[in-house]
Amino acid sequence: MPDISLSSHHESWLKTKLQHLFWRLISGLPDRPYLRWKYFSMAGRFPDLDRPTLFSEKVQVRKLYDRNPLYPVMVDKYGAKRLIAERAGERYVIPTLWIGRNLKDVEWSKIRLPAVVKPTHASGRGAFLRGPADIEHLLSDDPGEEWLSLKHHKINREWAYGEFEPKIIIEEMLVEGDEVPDDYRFFVFSGEVSHIEIRLRRKGVGFECNYTPDWQKMPYSAPYYEAFPDDLPEPAELAEMLEVVKKMAGESDFMRVDLYLTGGRIYVGELTLYPGGGFKGCVADEYDAMLGAKWKQTLTPARGSAET
Repeated sequence: MPDISLSSHHESWLKTKLQHLFWRLISGLPDRPYLRWKYFSMAGRFPDLDRPTLFSEKVQVRKLYDRNPLYPVMVDKYGAKRLIAERAGERYVIPTLWIGRNLKDVEWSKIRLPAVVKPTHASGRGAFLRGPADIEHLLSDDPGEEWLSLKHHKINREWAYGEFEPKIIIEEMLVEGDEVPDDYRFFVFSGEVSHIEIRLRRKGVGFECNYTPDWQKMPYSAPYYEAFPDDLPEPAELAEMLEVVKKMAGESDFMRVDLYLTGGRIYVGELTLYPGGGFKGCVADEYDAMLGAKWKQTLTPARGSAET
């Protein structure tokens, strides 16, 4: 079953194993101490959750204290489609081929291939379906029950992911030549785009690079993927992409809007509120303070609680 995730540039096997063991050991902690210790295990220091200045720290604060009622809609891979249609237009929505909770209920003869299947409430899970053999492989090792039982919101304590019913979605698979289209991730602060993080796959290897809104290549990239060595041509649709992104971000103090571009057509992939969980690698280390300064954070308290 071909995985939808990019191949990444991981740290040593032993370090990764030890980190995951540590996270399991602290998993019973309440949200605030859990996030402090998980952040420490990756960054080598504790985050300042009372007077945050770094972008990564402000993501932690959003997870702990921001209960904007729109957030669950935004992170729901199916529910967000309605919001995309309302704010930007139906033409920017990736077509849905099926939505449900049991892959055995799918009428596969009606599913146009290639397609992508994934849970609506998690990241990094799913599969590409390019032909009948991929469907057969998917059903022989049916991951549906495992996907739906995944408490994704507990992994990084991302509240919004636990506020809607998990489902499985099958979408039209976007392609550009022989590859999946590049993933353009626009970081938007109070209506202004700070930069564009681009994730791309070449011959099965994941790369990353960053560009300014006027398409000047930035010198740093996050450590999770290899830095793309070449310059990317400016998309002819860049002005339209920026317009779509600002419509989607609206009045949010921060949102990452992920776009795909294929055949000259723009699609909104996801609306991201907690990039990388706010942990090391969520942005290039060199941009952490710069982006933190751009984020004029406002928090929506939970109903019935005092404002934090």
